[in-house]
Amino acid sequence: MMPRGSFPVTLAWAGGWLAVVAAGIALRPHLPVDETRYLAVAWEMWRDRGFLVPHLNGETYSHKPPLLFWLMHLGWGIFGVNDWTPRLVAPLFGLGTLVLTAALAARLWPEDARAVRLAPALLFGSAFFALFTTLTMFDLMLAFFAVLGLLGLAIAAEGRWGRGMAICGIALGLGVLAKGPAILLHVLPAALAAPWWAPNLAGARLPHWGRWYAGVFGAVLLGAAIGLAWAIPAAIAGGPEFARELFIGQSAGRMVESFAHKRPVWWYAAWLPVLLLPWTLWPLPWRAVRRAGSAAPIGGDGGIRLTLIWLAAAFVAFSFISGKQLHYLLPEFPALALFVARLASGSAAAPATSLGRFGAGAPALVLFAIAFIAGLLPILPGTGKLLARLAGVEFFWMALPALAALITAIFAWRRRPTAPETTVGTGAALMALLVVAVHLAAHPMLAQAHDLSATARRLKAWEDAGEAIAHVAKYHGQFHFAGRLEKPIAVIGLNDRDSGDWLAAHARGKVVSYRDRLPSAGEPQPLSADPFRDGWVVVWDRDQLARHPRSVYRD
Repeated sequence: MMPRGSFPVTLAWAGGWLAVVAAGIALRPHLPVDETRYLAVAWEMWRDRGFLVPHLNGETYSHKPPLLFWLMHLGWGIFGVNDWTPRLVAPLFGLGTLVLTAALAARLWPEDARAVRLAPALLFGSAFFALFTTLTMFDLMLAFFAVLGLLGLAIAAEGRWGRGMAICGIALGLGVLAKGPAILLHVLPAALAAPWWAPNLAGARLPHWGRWYAGVFGAVLLGAAIGLAWAIPAAIAGGPEFARELFIGQSAGRMVESFAHKRPVWWYAAWLPVLLLPWTLWPLPWRAVRRAGSAAPIGGDGGIRLTLIWLAAAFVAFSFISGKQLHYLLPEFPALALFVARLASGSAAAPATSLGRFGAGAPALVLFAIAFIAGLLPILPGTGKLLARLAGVEFFWMALPALAALITAIFAWRRRPTAPETTVGTGAALMALLVVAVHLAAHPMLAQAHDLSATARRLKAWEDAGEAIAHVAKYHGQFHFAGRLEKPIAVIGLNDRDSGDWLAAHARGKVVSYRDRLPSAGEPQPLSADPFRDGWVVVWDRDQLARHPRSVYRD
């Protein structure tokens, strides 16, 4: 039965999730190069009925495991090949992460119904999680399995040791199939540090620690068995180079010296307060931390300790790994939401239910400031370069969340609600409105400068007519799914000979390239040209490359 008072805050994050996912599907194209690449891999597996070894442009693709692609295939198997079911996979894992976060809160603090209600709303109400919910990537899947693994540990700490460790092992295995061995960084530290947090849980019935660690070892073995059940046959079928990349290049190689996304150690620390807005400027949890030391101090709370080891271990590890992307930390956002929910509930420290005027309206004021400033970007000084990159964005849509947030803040100031549920629920709803407004504002720009489907359809027509297709510079698969292409695209322009070799091998063909500007009237002209990012994607006839080889390169 749903606890009293839980429905409004639950409706806020559940309805907000539905709104942002619908906006993402309706208003945003598949974004190059990540989303289009993953769709291309799934399409090639589906097209060739080769579900064991992923391929991209006809070559083995070892960068990501296959679970996301398999789940895309599940949607296609039910509804036929389409654009929309693949875009539901990651968001559904986001919804599952919200539900599991509430379930984990109920395990950690069974007496604290308020923390259970607040945790998923705080998670969805954080800016980065709400925006990332709409993207077709792997990290929401990883977050889901990380929370599932920790939920298994909490169940094991309650005395159901076998069931909990089995859940943890399954979560580790599916996490490996979702995004490789990175799942261990999110779950294993908490499992190993159980003597620090598990005895302090309410209702803890722990086994002997030798049995606990035997269970952890068994969970890791189960996870490894699930992962290797795919990886070993795939490595055999994919060949030695694929096997080397699968087992070495995409794990240890990235940690030692990343081939991309290299950032300084402090990079995550600088960005995290921004990603957690508006909650980083909400005074209630900060006040609870300052007032800790009462009858139920924070330091002695087993659930708080679990969230801290969960967050700190991954944060430190990823900070010292050279390759950094903001979404790598997404599986730690539930830990932060749980931590803040416990503080905001008033159960982890001195009672914190009296928000005061500023405390009640602070999240709405933060969201108002974000939307208001975003709406004023066209008239703010010093934003010329930024506006040039955002040409076509309709900033007036920011008036919707700005007005709603301002009204909410004024109402909170006048009424001073005492329940954190009201503040957190309205914050989550306002965040959803802000993300929807971002999609509405960006839709014209994304449709014009980031949608490659028109070019992809032309390439498909030429492919069907028997034309060979070549691509100047590295190809990320951005045309394969949108065009439903059947053959690999040749990659040229990487050395001095490949263009000539391709010309010699093909009497008919088309060449895709990118230019900063379109050719002037007196220069060779492409067959087609479409806006793409800050320039153009153009297609040339094969004979144009033969007569004017420099014309196809970026100007």
